[in-house]
Amino acid sequence: MTTQNFSLDADIAHDDCPDYRQRFFIEGSAVRGDVVQLSDAYQTVIAQKAYPAAIKALLGEMLVAASLLIGTLKIDGKLSVQLQTSDPDASLNWAMAECDHTGAVRALAGFDAQGDKAALWQSLGGSDEAFAQLGAGVLFISIHPDKGEAYQGIVERVSDNLGECLAHYQKQSAQIPTIIKLATNDTTAGGVLVQLLPQTDADKEADPDLWDRLSILTDTLKPAEITDLPAAQILYRLYHEEEVVLPALTPLRFACTCSVAKSEGAILQLGLDEAKQAVAAHGGVLTLDCGFCGTEYRFDDKAVELLFAETKTSLQS
Repeated sequence: MTTQNFSLDADIAHDDCPDYRQRFFIEGSAVRGDVVQLSDAYQTVIAQKAYPAAIKALLGEMLVAASLLIGTLKIDGKLSVQLQTSDPDASLNWAMAECDHTGAVRALAGFDAQGDKAALWQSLGGSDEAFAQLGAGVLFISIHPDKGEAYQGIVERVSDNLGECLAHYQKQSAQIPTIIKLATNDTTAGGVLVQLLPQTDADKEADPDLWDRLSILTDTLKPAEITDLPAAQILYRLYHEEEVVLPALTPLRFACTCSVAKSEGAILQLGLDEAKQAVAAHGGVLTLDCGFCGTEYRFDDKAVELLFAETKTSLQS
């Protein structure tokens, strides 16, 4: 077989766009996939809090996973990968990462690093080790279309490897054989997703060993290749004997959905009296800060009174 569209131009495009999703197809087959790399967005996310190295790695993989999985859907909306636990002894309390159809990504995690757990986090370096600190917690995927009902699926924790769990979920829930490889280093988070869509009898007869062959090849991919090589080079190393087609890449970027309006909504939910009490308790200024991007929204007593007055006038008009 010959190779298609493995060109220098593709690598140049990736250099110009440090955060992207690259779709690919194996010509004449039911195989599709994506490669995601995040540098700027990943650095923005992990700079928001003093995350231990293991949580940085896990958040990077979750960002990539959300960016890969939303590429398998035909929706306008967002998809999030979430971890949550009610285990009081867990060192990792929760974590989430999301990507929407425009390519906007963000992520955040909550963890316990008090006392002996501070030393524990210092001893951990990998995403699998961070995942294990969730204890008996749950991994789930949430899909929120702009139109239509939201959906949430519980992902079986077949291991402490995020990619393996999500690939297993895709195979079990959608009946689509899937491979997901995720990796991070100090600067970049990356991943590869490969799927075998339903085949016709003609597809199976034409190349009966296709999926087995691609599975073996994909398993040879090293973490450093996922983070350090442009998508075109990754795919060439893996599938240079296949007819690979590369459509135009999709740019990704960090973006937050926080706003003044949302902060004002939170204040309104308190009620005027309780909101003024909160302002007084915080030295005259109540500050609502966004954990995703670090933006602060400040409300003093005058701002709170004006907010409730404007809302009352609006309701009466």
